[in-house]
Amino acid sequence: MTDAHRRPKTPDQTRRALLDAAARIAVDQGVMALSLPAVAAAAGVTKGALFHHFGSKQGLIEATCADLLQRIEAEIDTALAADQGGYGQFTRAYVACSFAPPDPARGVSPWASLSLTCLSDPALAQIWRDWITARLARHQETDGTAALEAVRLAADGHWLAQIYAVPVPARCDPAALYAHLIALTHCGATP
Repeated sequence: MTDAHRRPKTPDQTRRALLDAAARIAVDQGVMALSLPAVAAAAGVTKGALFHHFGSKQGLIEATCADLLQRIEAEIDTALAADQGGYGQFTRAYVACSFAPPDPARGVSPWASLSLTCLSDPALAQIWRDWITARLARHQETDGTAALEAVRLAADGHWLAQIYAVPVPARCDPAALYAHLIALTHCGATP
């Protein structure tokens, strides 16, 4: 038994470790590689501890998806709070968050992890659709234009390119793309 299995963890630490391990495996190896033994080993806990928290592989996947959405929601809200507001505010937050580097403590972007889980499971894709539909409804007044939709879709394309490891020389420099997309969110604003 490894030292990780002997180290006592609180229930919250165990749950967090399992969610982070599941997200990392989903990004690194694909959702199909999410085996319960692999997740438990990556989290440094027993399979019994995993079953205690999630009950099944599907329960783990759904909890991982919900956790990733909560993290994305928090990132978006933080970016919105830092924004000057007005035209394009949600889209600027969306772009900023989708271009943000992965959290070094967790080693994976919630955007990348969520997209992979949603691509493989229609029920999880519906959770994403419901979330983005609700967010867009909340920000319809400031972000309801076709131009801002195009910016958000370009940001989606950027993080999909990251997931599929498309080399940067084969596409636009990410910093330049980010700056261009943010500039586009100001184009429809009135002075």
